[in-house]
This record gives sequence, C-alpha cells and structure tokens, in this order.
Amino acid sequence: MTTPRPIVRSSRVLAVVLATGTLLTTAACSDADDSTSAGSETGAAAVAQTESPTSTDTSATSSPGAVLSETGARNALITAADLEGDWTQVDKPQQWRDSLLVGQVDVAAFLNGKSDAPDCQQLLDSLYDETLLGTPSGASALNGFEQGDSRLLYQVAAYQKAGLDKSMKSLQSLPDTCDQFTVTGGDNGDRTVQVVEMELPEEGDARQGMTVTVKGDSGGESVTLTLDVAVVQIGADAITVTNGGLGGAGHDATKAAVQQGTQRLKDVLAGGTPTPTPSGIE
Repeated sequence: MTTPRPIVRSSRVLAVVLATGTLLTTAACSDADDSTSAGSETGAAAVAQTESPTSTDTSATSSPGAVLSETGARNALITAADLEGDWTQVDKPQQWRDSLLVGQVDVAAFLNGKSDAPDCQQLLDSLYDETLLGTPSGASALNGFEQGDSRLLYQVAAYQKAGLDKSMKSLQSLPDTCDQFTVTGGDNGDRTVQVVEMELPEEGDARQGMTVTVKGDSGGESVTLTLDVAVVQIGADAITVTNGGLGGAGHDATKAAVQQGTQRLKDVLAGGTPTPTPSGIE
C-alpha cells in the first residue's frame, strides 16, 4: 500500500435437563428407600451448581485458547491463492512505507473534540509503521502482495489479551472520532484524511473495518491514497489487513483476506494445519 459473537448454550441446557430428570426420578423413589434420599440431595446440588450465575461459560468465545507459536503464525498466513485477482507475493513487505502518512494532526482544525486528536495521530502513525494493534507480545508473521499499484499487507500475531481488547475498542471508535482531520508537515504539505467504517464478514470474536483516504500532493500533483484497514480478533490473537494504494482499494480482496485468514488461524489454534495453498515465498 502504498502503505500506509455466538454463545453455545445447548450443552449446558441439556446438562440441566438431564440432571433435573435424575433428581425427579430419585425423589419419586425416596419413600421406598432412604438411601436414595442422599442421592436426591446430591443431584439437587449438582443442578444448583450447574445453574449458578457465578459459573464461567467458556463457550462464549470462538478461541480454542491455544498459544500461537511462530510456526503456527506462519501456517496461518494467507497466500496469493487466497485472494481475488492477480496478486503476487513479495519479499520484505515490512519495508513498505508511504510518505503521505507522515505528518502531524492539526489540532487547531478540530472545532470540537480536540481531545480526539491524539487518537487520530496514533492512527496515522500506526498505519505508517504497521502497528495498528501495538507491538505483538508473542509470535507474529506477515506476508505482502502486489497487484498493479496496490499493495496488501497481511499480519498474524499474538498479543496480551487485555491490551488487545483495549486496542480493538479504540479502533472501533475511530470512524466517529476521526471521521475527517487535517495533517500538516512532512514532504507532502497539508493533507485531508477521512475515515469511513467498512463492513467486514462476521468473522472472529470481534472485528473492525475502515477505509482511510489521504488527499494531498506528491511531486507537484494531486494524489489520493486509499487504504482498506481490517482487523479480526480471535481470543488473544488477531489478523490485520491493510490494502490499497494511489489507484484505490479493492474491497473484495480485503474481505477475502479476512474470510480465508480467519479460518486458517482458527485451524491453527485448534491444533491443525491449514490446507496448503500455492505460495511463492515462505
């Protein structure tokens, strides 16, 4: 680029029904045999424990809870075959940088909500150095692809869960707090930045999509950098996609990366190995 929720309760309900059925059967026989009375009390305790509001429902997240390894992170990466179009995988995509993203947010231009300016500055900076979710605390891997003037960077990484939750919440507020702002400084003069929410496939535990446009000058000509930004969280791990360029951003490729990538990461966290797809570079 130019670089920049399903709760499965059926098992619990069934457990309560079965336990209750056992309790009723035991209670019916209590007059004939005092020894079954103890069994009835035990069954009641089991039901109470099952229905206790303080019990933890671990099915609320789709994350298997496995620790992502370096090998797992690499296996979870998408390849060109997972994208729509004629994308080519490239080497050293972490070196991609775009000078249009370098500058300072003009705080004076915020008529209201000047306190939101630091959030907008962080967005700009993190798009430049590809740290939208902060620095990974564990394993990480990335792939980069090119198609014409567009670039797509795809990253899989492990984070501290609390920090990742906070980062996701912050990203979800950006289309409102940073819907439009001005950037000054750098080599490209004043630029206008717009942030618009982008709908993503219903994948992972949480997700956020945005389309960021930066309008300014480059080499004396008016240019517009357009970037799709997509982040999907699965437990303490996440995938990040940035896709676009001066020619625009292909939303289909962004959504394909999200769908294919989320499934690959789920497979890895479940202890499996995703089906290999053609890849030019490891």
